[in-house]
Amino acid sequence: MQSLWDDRESAQCRNELELRVYTSRLLGRDKTLVLHGGGNTSLKLAQKNLFGEDENVLYIKGSGWDLETIEAAGFAPVQLDYLQRLAQLDALADTQMVNQLATHTLQASAPAPSVETILHACLPYKFVDHTHADAVLAITNTPDGERRIRELYGDSVVVIPYVMPGFDLARLCAREYPRQAGRNTIGMVLLHHGIFSFGDSARQSYERMIELVDRAERYLKQQRAWDLPQAGVRAGRIDPLQQAALRRRLSAAAGAPLILATHADAETLAFARRADLAALSQQGPITPDHIIRTKRVPMLGIDVDAYARDYRSYFDAHAPQAKEPKTMLDPAPRMALAAEFGLVAAGKNAKDAAIVAELYRHSMQVMQRAQALGGYRALPQRDLFEVEYWDLEQAKLRKGGKPAPFAGEIAVVTGAASGIGKACVTALLARGAAVVALDVNPAIETSYRRQDYLGLRCDLTDEGAIKLALERALLAYGGVDMLVLNAGIFAASRKIAELGTDEWRKVMAINLDANLFMLRACHPLLKLAPNGGRVVVIGSKNVPAPGPGAAAYSASKAALNQLARVAALEWGADGIRINSLHPNAVFDTGIWTEDVLAQRAKHYGLSVEAYKTNNVLKTEVRSRDVAELAAEMCGPLFAKTTAAQVPVDGGNERVI
Repeated sequence: MQSLWDDRESAQCRNELELRVYTSRLLGRDKTLVLHGGGNTSLKLAQKNLFGEDENVLYIKGSGWDLETIEAAGFAPVQLDYLQRLAQLDALADTQMVNQLATHTLQASAPAPSVETILHACLPYKFVDHTHADAVLAITNTPDGERRIRELYGDSVVVIPYVMPGFDLARLCAREYPRQAGRNTIGMVLLHHGIFSFGDSARQSYERMIELVDRAERYLKQQRAWDLPQAGVRAGRIDPLQQAALRRRLSAAAGAPLILATHADAETLAFARRADLAALSQQGPITPDHIIRTKRVPMLGIDVDAYARDYRSYFDAHAPQAKEPKTMLDPAPRMALAAEFGLVAAGKNAKDAAIVAELYRHSMQVMQRAQALGGYRALPQRDLFEVEYWDLEQAKLRKGGKPAPFAGEIAVVTGAASGIGKACVTALLARGAAVVALDVNPAIETSYRRQDYLGLRCDLTDEGAIKLALERALLAYGGVDMLVLNAGIFAASRKIAELGTDEWRKVMAINLDANLFMLRACHPLLKLAPNGGRVVVIGSKNVPAPGPGAAAYSASKAALNQLARVAALEWGADGIRINSLHPNAVFDTGIWTEDVLAQRAKHYGLSVEAYKTNNVLKTEVRSRDVAELAAEMCGPLFAKTTAAQVPVDGGNERVI
């Protein structure tokens, strides 16, 4: 492991707090040290209060901030002298501790101080760094981990046995640090938890962390416990429909839809195919800090029901022994391992699923290195239970906000690069859905850069292309809950006598045939949607009121409308509802070029502006108006509606 310190970058820092931010970000850039909000850093400063008096302050990373992107505002300033007095108490409930931290934070807008605040306050150094370094965990998580750590570091570190984070851990460290520390001590190892480094400057504390972790990495290499087996791994055989069925069962166990991301690369397949996988993977996470994301144990294979029963049984056996009544977290596992597909990671949204996958990738490396070193050993299940049902986590559970309407659900939108389709993507993302956007326009691939968006270039008239696109969607998110059929073309105005066969067939292929292909391909996936499948068809005013010069368009949309009605009849028993929107005069779409708009306005003897508001309400209908209603049709307000046809046209006299 190499130091990332850069003299030119550090020279831009104007004070010690900015240097604290700088080295915190250096730690955060290395995922073998900290992941997704893990780890902690702090700084002790003497500063003047409003009365001009010197006041000792501890600046510590606040909750909700990630070391990789933290800013000065992410550090909570807390009264240091008061924290050190708290450390002398014989006992302090964690809920009381959190209250004391909040009431002695010196800035109202600061984030909540870390639960490790008192621990940092007890250490007699200006700068303190804390990480969950993979290499250190690979050594501590073995049967003789403490012996190995003491042999490796000698008096360079203080060694603390595992205690759950909170006041008790801070009190133990306050007692053990002065008893064990010597002139060469530069850090502290918490068994099954992580490693601390200290220093009088930001650089010294940071580089001591790098030095300590580098020594752990070199030790693993010397013990032939560093390189992980991947040679000769065959590609996985993934059945998308099986993954969708697995997602349905996981969601049922969780009581809410989950995103399911499949990872079948060489690393995950090699781990999932280990002969000792059952013994290795079922013990528990590499550190209790991962417990809420990865659940109590990973799941081997796909027996979701058995896992959920075991989870409930463990809760029933241990929760009554707790001091306070516990609220059970959902019993669904957050990952599954199988030789066929490697790893699937589940989350309440795409971001959570990605975090679970990344955490478990690091867990796989730690487990395998610990196994090669002497055998992987996680904490006892009782300790893991106490963390998972910790009072502070229970408080978060009780306080938890209302989830987004489509959290954990997946929508597929066709013709999504512009106009109504793009607006539908925006509306669905805003409601918490993960969206798979399809279009022939290659710009679809980069319309958004976020974990809950997958843009795929796809020719919808090609059934093979649709199959490949849906397979990619299933690997990314695990299923399809909602389908918005929007793709279509509007040819130039042409009378029937002048309508060419090729033009007719092109319009039919895109506006009708492609939608049949999508419906047919998505049907088995929509059947497995945890909350029931939903389809919204973007039709046209031309269905009830066709216009002259638009024979191919009007006929294709009318046929699509009949297709949707028949599908509603056939698929109702599968819990799939299908509704249609009939917009009119929506001009901010890809099919309305300036030439087409001018032709249609001229045909009716109107100016372009008058043509845009040529309806009963004299209002312009925009893509967003259609998209918002399309999204609502997928929601609970329309839960008992199918085969509806709703105009979005400002009121059309011919339709009325």
